[in-house]
Order: sequence, then structure tokens, then C-alpha cells
Amino acid sequence: MNSWYDVGAADALHQRRVFSSRAASPAAREHQHIILSPATHCGTTSLEAPTVVGERELGDARLDCWQIYLDWFDCWLKEQPNRIERMPRVQYYVMGRNEWRAASEFPPAGVELQRWFLRSGGNANTRLGNGTLDIHPRPGGERADVFAYDPGNPVPFPGVQGGNSRGTTLGARDYQEIELRQDVLCFTSEILGEGVEVTGFVKAVLFVSSSSPDTDFVARLLDVHPDERAYDIVDGILRVRYREGFDRKVMMKPGEIYRIEIDLDATSNWFPPGHRIRLEISSSSFPRFDRNLNTGGNNWDETEWEVAHNTVHHSAEFPSYVLLPIAGK
Repeated sequence: MNSWYDVGAADALHQRRVFSSRAASPAAREHQHIILSPATHCGTTSLEAPTVVGERELGDARLDCWQIYLDWFDCWLKEQPNRIERMPRVQYYVMGRNEWRAASEFPPAGVELQRWFLRSGGNANTRLGNGTLDIHPRPGGERADVFAYDPGNPVPFPGVQGGNSRGTTLGARDYQEIELRQDVLCFTSEILGEGVEVTGFVKAVLFVSSSSPDTDFVARLLDVHPDERAYDIVDGILRVRYREGFDRKVMMKPGEIYRIEIDLDATSNWFPPGHRIRLEISSSSFPRFDRNLNTGGNNWDETEWEVAHNTVHHSAEFPSYVLLPIAGK
């Protein structure tokens, strides 16, 4: 059991797949189940009606978790398989539509991966800039977008939990004010005439360069409401020295362009007509992620840093895009 606003929904989905593929018996292989709610860390059992996660109202997502647990234990400990014979292998909550769905796998059948390309006139800085998100790539050259990432003034991440859940999130937050920072690039779709459902694993493929030997890139998908509220859906980060794998460190050369992939975890979200889809790009999300000091050093044992001038390229030669799993209508 995991949640869209917990840490690692994608990890839980991958774990289920591994458990199933490497199961020691047919019964174990056929009975790997997963439930994905819209809650925060360990919050599925305490969802209320109306369901409000962070600052976002999401209908009524209540689930009788304790009965599910009892049925599960009755099956395996009391040899009563009929208690779970009707349980779907995958149950997930579609945020925005605010309804539970059942499937045999995740992503469910009918999901199509679409590339939504980053475009701008060279000024995607802030949500007031000219960055756009479009399913059509740029046919020719296009000015890249540049921002200065200062580790002494990182982009804040609102709503990080403390206590025993330190590092996990408090759920959806409105990013309007944060998106007025010059070190946040915003690429926003046109107003949707028809709704779009994103259900599956989200990935950003970017062509980037930097003035520093190492830096981070953060990508965040947001649901922009007609009144400009911009709620975060899912995000991810990559320390660029690990672009070729986490078992090696490969520094950047100033000004050289590199292709990087940022996994944004998994989600299920309906963007209704009248809303817009937005992709944010920055180089920090503090304190959720530790700051890259841009020196190429260890970061954790350094007290000096440098400002990185980071560039996101989007052109016919360097077509940066976000890969969205679009569910069928």
C-alpha cells in the first residue's frame, strides 16, 4: 500500500512487479496486490470525507483498510481464499476525477506515452514568462532558457513533514508564489479544451548545460487551475554527475550540452477542461532535497559554493520534453 503524495509510489509499483516475476510459486505470483491512494506518508487508513491532501480537495477517497487487512490475513493465515478472490491486483485513485479504479497491472491497459515538448522564446523564467508545453516539437531553432542557481538561496519546497516522518511531504501545495522566482522555469500548456488523464510513470528528458562541473535539475508536474492555483502532482531530481548511472561520477564540461533523464515517480491525475498542464524546471527543492553546491565536490563536507548558470535547451536538435502516460478516454 502506498500513496501518490508519499515517497516512492513508483518504487512500490516496481517492487510489486519484481515480487510477482520472481515468486516461488504460482499462488505467490498471482497474489501480489497493491493499493495506491492520494494520501501522504502512511495516511491511507486515516483518509476522511471530504478528502483534503495538503491544500487540495480530492473528493471522498476513504477506503476500509482494516477490513482489507483482516480479509488478507484470513486468506493466508486461516486458509480462507474466498476472502480476497474478488480483490483487484491493482487499485488506484484518480485524482481530479476523484474515483477509485481497478486494474490487473499498472499502468493500466490503454495508456499511451506522449511527448510534450518544452518551448519558449528564451524567457520561460517564472510563470509569467513565455514558456509553453506542446505536443508538437519546434520545427527549427529556438532560444534556450537560462537561470542562475544560487545554493545560498535555493528554491523552497513547501510542506515538508518533521518528526518521525521527516523528509516526507504534507501533500499538494500551491506553487504560484514560488513560480515568480527567476530561477524557476515554467512551461505551460494551452487551456485544455478536453480533459487529459495522466496515469503511469512520468519522465522528463532534458538537454542541459551548465557553467559548473556539477549541478542538479529538478522537474515538477503541476495542475494549473483556472484561478491560477498550481498544485504539484509529482516531481523528481537528478544530480547531473550521475547521468550515466549511480555507480559512477562524470562531471560536466562548461557549456557542453548533455541529455539527462529525470524520473518523476508515478501518479494518476485528471486535468479537467479549463485547466492547464505545467512543467517546472529548477535546480533545487530545499529542504526536501539537499543542495548541490555546484563545485563537483562531496557537498556534505564543503562550506563554499558557486553560483551555477544553468541552461535548458529545446530546439529541433535538442528537443527537451516530458513523457506523459495518457490514459484512454
